[in-house]
Amino acid sequence: MKREPNLFEAFSPIVVMLILLAVGYGVYGFNPEPLLILSSVYAGIIALRLGLSWDEMMEGIQEKIKQAMPAILILISIGILIGTWMISGTIPMMIYYGLQVIDPAFIVLIAFVVSAIISIVTGTSWGSAGTVGVALMGIATGLGANLPATAGAIVAGAYFGDKLSPLSDTTNLAPIAAGSELYEHIRHMLWTTVPAAIISLLVYLFVGFNLSSGNVETPETMNTMLQTLADMFEWNLLLLLPPIIILYGSIRKKPTLPTIILSSFIAAILGKWLQGFSATDIFASTVSGFHVSMVNQPGFDPESVIFEVTRLVNQGGMQSMTGVVLIAFSAFIFAGIMTKSGSLEVIIRALMKIVKRTGDLVLTTVLSCITMALVTGNSYLSIIVPGEIYKDTYRKQKLLAKNLSRTLEDSGTVVVPLIPWSSAGVFMAGTLGVPTLSYAPWAILCYVGFIFAIILGYTGIGIAKSVNVNEIDKDEDEVSAN
Repeated sequence: MKREPNLFEAFSPIVVMLILLAVGYGVYGFNPEPLLILSSVYAGIIALRLGLSWDEMMEGIQEKIKQAMPAILILISIGILIGTWMISGTIPMMIYYGLQVIDPAFIVLIAFVVSAIISIVTGTSWGSAGTVGVALMGIATGLGANLPATAGAIVAGAYFGDKLSPLSDTTNLAPIAAGSELYEHIRHMLWTTVPAAIISLLVYLFVGFNLSSGNVETPETMNTMLQTLADMFEWNLLLLLPPIIILYGSIRKKPTLPTIILSSFIAAILGKWLQGFSATDIFASTVSGFHVSMVNQPGFDPESVIFEVTRLVNQGGMQSMTGVVLIAFSAFIFAGIMTKSGSLEVIIRALMKIVKRTGDLVLTTVLSCITMALVTGNSYLSIIVPGEIYKDTYRKQKLLAKNLSRTLEDSGTVVVPLIPWSSAGVFMAGTLGVPTLSYAPWAILCYVGFIFAIILGYTGIGIAKSVNVNEIDKDEDEVSAN
């Protein structure tokens, strides 16, 4: 006979999951997907004790995956978009002209701005930091500038762009976890991200105010990158058409998936017409992504391309989203069992006894995301798990889902690179040559964002509320339609 779980039965699967991820993923470096499956097995055992059948658990899993499927399709289509934008020359052209705004004066400020620009157009914080970030560190070294400050600005800028780019995996994942819509989510993040960016800019401007540009020249690596990109592609104003389509769709609130597909189609035509790529390469870029070996320009040798360029342009394709989708599916298995067993409902009721105001709920969400980030060091999990736990709570508090998705990014995505044992922290420290704890205080946007999220929660500013639950139902129906 089915019964409701007690507090121990409701909370213990989450505790088991945190322990498995902390030890397995954090200490031994195991892949998180099987650890999530093991957590689901434990949740399933608890569900059996509560009287659930296997068919009922499968029904719960199917419901979660069904709800997330429209957003997952968007996530996969983003892989197509990146691949076609690369092979058309759209992203490379943005990078080419973006790199040339670098001025050795005010290096810390420029480091933030340029890293943000590159990250927005590529959708990858790692690619931004690993390419232009390395060059910026070279300039800073030559200037005798504050290296931890420069590295922190690069990390903050890279995650600013990653956070607001419709090409970013985490920016697509947060609306999936919360049940909001991609472009609504991005616009709603401006409430916390813009103030955090302004504070960052003011601090970086103050730090570099007295820094003279001197006679320092752009590092040879940067010159090589610019020349290589110019050799690979033909620049044309028509290459701005694909992002204009995305921008138009966002402003006019057009359905996301058709807008992405249209932009990708136009980019593919430009890749064939302007760049001269074969149909075979264009179709390959939609699946496995763009690769410099596809370039067939006269006198161009793909084997001579430096690593910094390949790391930046060799990306995209549906396959690039496989890792995110697998983690999402694994987490949804766990969430489906927890929901069907009634465990999440018990957890929510317990939280509601503590949460009295909107600010309390936002603060609780922030602390949960940071805890998950500290335990797992994984930005995906710090978004998905809290998102599933708090989705219904925001709904019952008559708060639109975009409030939750914004908070997930403010306290999940951008906090991970500040954690020394996370993969992002290790990558940034190794790539930029500055220890995580040294650059962390200077990555201002990465922690000021969630502070603003908490402030807005308690003041009510920038909080999107619903008059009634039916309005939230309508909002979720629109997400599914997209």
